[in-house]
Amino acid sequence: MAITTGSRAASRTRRPLTLDSIVRGALVGLFVVLMVVFILGPLLWLGVRAFAGNWTFPNLLPDDWTLRWWQVVVNDGALGVAVQNSLFFAPLTVLVSAIICLPAAYAFARFDFPGRRFFLISLFATNAFPKMGLFVTLAALFYALNLMNSVLGILVVHVLGTVVFMTWIPAAAFAAVPRNLEEAARDAGASKLRVFASVTLPMALPGIIVAAVMSFLASFDEAQGTYLVGAPAFMTMPTQMYSLVLNYPTQVAAVFSILLAIPSVALMLVAHKHILGGQLAEGFQIKSRPALNVRQRTHDNS
Repeated sequence: MAITTGSRAASRTRRPLTLDSIVRGALVGLFVVLMVVFILGPLLWLGVRAFAGNWTFPNLLPDDWTLRWWQVVVNDGALGVAVQNSLFFAPLTVLVSAIICLPAAYAFARFDFPGRRFFLISLFATNAFPKMGLFVTLAALFYALNLMNSVLGILVVHVLGTVVFMTWIPAAAFAAVPRNLEEAARDAGASKLRVFASVTLPMALPGIIVAAVMSFLASFDEAQGTYLVGAPAFMTMPTQMYSLVLNYPTQVAAVFSILLAIPSVALMLVAHKHILGGQLAEGFQIKSRPALNVRQRTHDNS
């Protein structure tokens, strides 16, 4: 009897279908389908095109399949040099950016100084304006300093694109380390350097890893500044795409696009647990020190 009464009450509270709800559901379903088509569609097209031989209209699938386009990419010397340049500049950019930005991130997280908030916000300046205008200005400066077509010039362009990631995210990671753990290590006789190496750095390491991954991807995919400053002496994989689209068959460009996406997908899979864990979002939510101290004292009291 109770079950029957409960089911009747549930049926009475269940809202009937209306034309408005049906239209809303249809629009949501259409939006999801369009998103799937626009996101997965190009990837599927690249995958098919990279192995396609002849493909005549109106056939939905290629007439034949081949690995010839992969052989063209592997045997092309210019494309091989572009791959080597990308794999050279991206790790080097992460290293230089870490050397420059990690000390600044620790200072932003742990010290109050005049203009702290202003300097944090100003780091977005490199991404707040159209990058081509910034790169044209840099090119004029690089011509005066003889940095055009040089490793140092390209490195400066790449580091500018990683400053936000390598400063904000590690700053949030350093700020999130509980001070009571550091103080406990100090009370046990550890030096400041030992406390940083054994307590602070290991706890902040997930955020630093996320920052390094994002910086690597930003450097690996940077095209406009590298083309303007480095071409034709230094061609990376993104800049080489311009030549592929103009001078090679479409299948070769598809193969090269897949090769260009492999490092990004691999790194995202490696760092996905840290990204899903919230370190990436925390990098853009740095609190002031008083707020952090209040939250930490509340946690300690509990």
